[in-house]
Amino acid sequence: MALQIGDPAPPVSLYTSDKQPWSLADQSGATLLLFFPGAFTSVCTTELNDVTNDLARYSDAGVNVVGISTDSPFALDEFKKVNAIGFPLLSDHDAEAAAAYGAKYDNDFTPMKLGRIARRAAFLVDAGGTVRYAEVLENAGQQPDFAAIQAAVAAL
Repeated sequence: MALQIGDPAPPVSLYTSDKQPWSLADQSGATLLLFFPGAFTSVCTTELNDVTNDLARYSDAGVNVVGISTDSPFALDEFKKVNAIGFPLLSDHDAEAAAAYGAKYDNDFTPMKLGRIARRAAFLVDAGGTVRYAEVLENAGQQPDFAAIQAAVAAL
């Protein structure tokens, strides 16, 4: 079950695309967690490039942005370099963070058994660790509602 606004955010401790440890608890300020299904796919590439192009809106508001997928750190490192992504990409290779946030496909989602893949989702977590925005998309071809995310950022 996906998290709801007002829920405490589950802890997240993963590795970045450059193989450095990253923890939600170590972040100052709010953090926008963007779960995405896979590096080098068209919608994911568009989403993360759009966020990179708009990154100043988040950083000016004191919001950290991270992308999270079940890709390996090595694939994410290349994806980040090729697309000049301006924020950390985190490897949730075992889909534990995606599961904790209710943003993981069920194993019988398709005949391909995509149970280890993250759904496209967005969670804004405030500095106190409370979820202030939550969206898990059923259709991986859609993007999060960035206008609603910006409204939640403005309300922090």
